[in-house]
Amino acid sequence: MNNISIPATSCTPEVEFDFDGRTLSLAGESYPENAAAFYRPLITALESFVAPPSQHADSSLTLHVALSYFNSSSTKMLFSLLSTLNNGAAAGLAATLHWYYDPEDDISEEFGQELSLDFPAIAFHLHSESYHDELR
Repeated sequence: MNNISIPATSCTPEVEFDFDGRTLSLAGESYPENAAAFYRPLITALESFVAPPSQHADSSLTLHVALSYFNSSSTKMLFSLLSTLNNGAAAGLAATLHWYYDPEDDISEEFGQELSLDFPAIAFHLHSESYHDELR
């Protein structure tokens, strides 16, 4: 599979899907005019990555999400993305989600906490710092 690298715009996040490194990261803001058109290729790529279940022996994927803002249509697409990852995790993929939020943003923190309940097969880590700070 070819890696996916999409630079951030004023209304879409930076996307880095490194298949060999087994990491997917979303960083920035997400309020595209057509969220389905933006996220569908990522979901399709993730579906290919997590199938078939027999390939999951010794497989993993780490997802980093650092969205400072996302609208309701992006939320729906994030749920689809996480549902796909959760299904892969339930089939044996070691899946980890790192959710980054601004410490002053209670809504994003609570949303991250809710995700951990909605997608129980994914190992979940909540971070009150930026993704880029974490990488340093």
